[in-house]
Amino acid sequence: MAKITHLSQLDLNGTYTYADYLTWQFDEALELIKGKIMLMSLAPNVNHQRISAHLTGILSQFFKQKDCQLFAAPFNVRLYDKNKSQQANQDIYTVVQPDLCVICDSAKLDAQGCLGAPDWIIEILSQGNSKREMQIKYELYQESGVKEYWLIYPVEQAVYQFVLDDMTQQYRLFKMYPGDAKANGYLFPALEIELEEVFAE
Repeated sequence: MAKITHLSQLDLNGTYTYADYLTWQFDEALELIKGKIMLMSLAPNVNHQRISAHLTGILSQFFKQKDCQLFAAPFNVRLYDKNKSQQANQDIYTVVQPDLCVICDSAKLDAQGCLGAPDWIIEILSQGNSKREMQIKYELYQESGVKEYWLIYPVEQAVYQFVLDDMTQQYRLFKMYPGDAKANGYLFPALEIELEEVFAE
């Protein structure tokens, strides 16, 4: 197989697997969503990175003595069809890099990252990725069984908290938090986050 060292060698309309993804050796950051290439921004803006850093500090402290683990991008999360019994690399068509994710089942972790749905995913929106996070990833995380999903809007200073309903397996909007509120984790009710601290400059 020819070595892929430039994005231009790929068919952006083609369908690829995680096995393909592992052979690519170029600088462009990308995700695979159901086999389709989704380019990522190489350099998130300062506000995005500041929010991510604040949250990482808060959540790292909270999970320090707990079984669940926090990971920040770049970190590969491989999502697969839950109806399939095998999760071989050639059977995986989705690889995403959430801004932050929490994984409580250590069996899902290996040298490459996470295989299966994290318990909690946080995405911080930016002008370049709003549509993807709001539509494509919302549906993807719902289908994959991510139990709690936060969308953070830096400009509006707001957090939308979605929770997966056990009966319907659909997300419901659990709470919307303004930037001066205290946000609580749904899966982790003891976690209280001062959003003023998260959005602080």
